Amino acid sequence: QLVQSGGGLVHPGGSLVLFCASTDTPFKISDMGWYRQAPGERRELVAEVRDGGNRYYHESVKGRFAASRDHEKNTMVMQMNNLQPGDTAVYYCHAKAAVGSDVLDLWGQGTQVTVSS
Repeated sequence: QLVQSGGGLVHPGGSLVLFCASTDTPFKISDMGWYRQAPGERRELVAEVRDGGNRYYHESVKGRFAASRDHEKNTMVMQMNNLQPGDTAVYYCHAKAAVGSDVLDLWGQGTQVTVSS
């Protein structure tokens, strides 16, 4: 299970923080990241911290969002700065868990981020 918190309503140019924690997961977590889905749009990967420490950011959030992760505790935080109306979406925490030779996708419950004046 992935449990999220954070998000909310902010004016353009404002900041928000998202939190994600893996609970009761007996499997080894590899990559952890954040997806978002705006109304009528496909879910897209926003940021990811990979098992080896490499980070990925969607082009639209580079320089504004920063994801960090505690590999031992399987927690993740994403600082979102200079938010814009185009960032409005439901944000989902995601993790890949190794189950034997298979990879399981874990999802958080989603949290709304709304950027509006």
